[in-house]
Amino acid sequence: MQAIILAAGMGKRLKELTQDRTKCMVQVNGVALIDRMLHQIESRHLSRIVIVVGYEGEKLMKYIDTLGIRTPIVYVQNPIYDKTNNIYSLALAKDYLCQDDTLLFESDLIFEDAVIDQLLDDPRETLALVDKYESWMDGTCVKLGPDDSIASFVPSKNFRFEEAHEYYKTVNIYKFGRHFSRTHYVPFLEAYSKALGNNEYYEQVLRVIAMLDDPEIRAKRLNGQLWYEIDDIQDLDIASSMFAQDPDLRVSLMQGRYGGYWRYPQLLDFCYLVNPYFPPQRLIDEIQANFTPLLTQYPSGMRVNALLAARNFAVHQRNILVGNGAAELIKALMARLEGVTGFIRPTFEEYPNRYQDRPNVCFTPAGPDFRYTADDLMAFFGPQDIDNLVLINPDNPTGNYIPAPDVLRLADWAQEKGIRLILDESFADFADEADNTFIRQDLLDRYRRLYVVKSISKSYGVPGLRLGVLASGDQDLIAALKKDVAIWNINSFAEFYMQIEEKYKKDYARSLELIRAERARFRRELEKLPNLRVIPSQANYLMVELLGGLSARAITRDLLVNRCILVKDLSPKLGGQQYLRLAVRDTRDNDRLLEALRPLCGA
Repeated sequence: MQAIILAAGMGKRLKELTQDRTKCMVQVNGVALIDRMLHQIESRHLSRIVIVVGYEGEKLMKYIDTLGIRTPIVYVQNPIYDKTNNIYSLALAKDYLCQDDTLLFESDLIFEDAVIDQLLDDPRETLALVDKYESWMDGTCVKLGPDDSIASFVPSKNFRFEEAHEYYKTVNIYKFGRHFSRTHYVPFLEAYSKALGNNEYYEQVLRVIAMLDDPEIRAKRLNGQLWYEIDDIQDLDIASSMFAQDPDLRVSLMQGRYGGYWRYPQLLDFCYLVNPYFPPQRLIDEIQANFTPLLTQYPSGMRVNALLAARNFAVHQRNILVGNGAAELIKALMARLEGVTGFIRPTFEEYPNRYQDRPNVCFTPAGPDFRYTADDLMAFFGPQDIDNLVLINPDNPTGNYIPAPDVLRLADWAQEKGIRLILDESFADFADEADNTFIRQDLLDRYRRLYVVKSISKSYGVPGLRLGVLASGDQDLIAALKKDVAIWNINSFAEFYMQIEEKYKKDYARSLELIRAERARFRRELEKLPNLRVIPSQANYLMVELLGGLSARAITRDLLVNRCILVKDLSPKLGGQQYLRLAVRDTRDNDRLLEALRPLCGA
């Protein structure tokens, strides 16, 4: 068996990265695509490697000569690479196709070794490697019959998103038996090129062959093996995180994205915090039914969106501000604060990060559970002469919770001392205590130096909408912040969500009951694991301490690399103490994490 690699293309979509080199010379984590691919092929002991070159062909051949590949390499030149497509490149290698069984590769692919083995270990002679369609994929797809027959090829122009669940994406790696190449592929390739020209794709020939009564070619379905096609810099960035050889680098690259994990459909995210039981399907359907006008029309400005938030939270419009996520409001608020600010550590870093290089005082609770009360805060900060105090309740990442009556005492204390109290209640809805919100008009009127931040993204399970609110009796500051942020600071989808949210209040209340129950169950199951201690939490996450010499860094790495599960390693925040933060998801997801943790904890 031989390999044929098509490497004549110009790779224009990679822009400056391919100005002076062909696409397969682009590096992923310091290794060129062609370097990685050739060494993978070399380890399979094939008879030869045929490479069709074109754009920057001389440079590519000289580079390959430095790689020490022992398998014989034959080069085929495509002199008109800028006027033809890969159907012509493959036609130039047709004589080689007819001489031996062939593994056919496009050169812009990166894949793990198991991908090639899927073809080599299958006794069937002629196979198209395919993978279940996912949102990041682009290009030719196929529909399959129950016997792995290819019912139809679906080119990009005929792709129907409503049928996407039926599609498989061609990986652009094939195994052609010599008999298939001689009797089917090459004859049709020649005829197709004569009829329709050389500016086509070789898969178009397979599309025609698939219509025959006996096309010989079957599909080989991948089952979770990793691969990626690199067409532009976004693809290159994603591939770098997927194929990092250093596991710690892989974790760092994945965490450094701060979201956007729909690009990794197999990833289970226990790092970022949402409500797994909200929104309900009907709410999603309502947004989808209005998708076109929301996409094509401008959102309202700040005044209208503040009105919507005021209605939803039953406060006056002049007391509330809507943000593009709570993070936008935190930044704007912290920029307005003056004087000494009190923080509680460990905490959500967005607050202290927005107050860097300004005077601050930090309170770190004693004990391994990081518990503290309102009395602890008043006792510590009372003598400190602070101007502002930031309280996240429940706290992040510890899940510590101060009951509402005690927060009221803290607010009285702060008001008496002239301290601004910034209360972040983004996770308060998940607490067992009912009616604990401080976004109430009577409280805003009573405490004019109280500033309540709430992330709608976290509580309501809609982080993609980027919604948050800030409420305060300090109407002058609210008015100033409305001028600080952009007039169109949220998009139409977020505005529409606020418009319809009230209709789903019962669904939301039910979702909170479900997550509280699942949090309790998840905690009980975690407590059964050896070498793991669970910190009590009133939020939608659990902080756990690792015992018996277990390393948070090592477990985080193992879960991502071997189980495709992302968790939050807290050890850098806690001076090397071994803690993780685990989001509370639904029962199925939580059970998957439990199953992955058992052997790592020594169960």
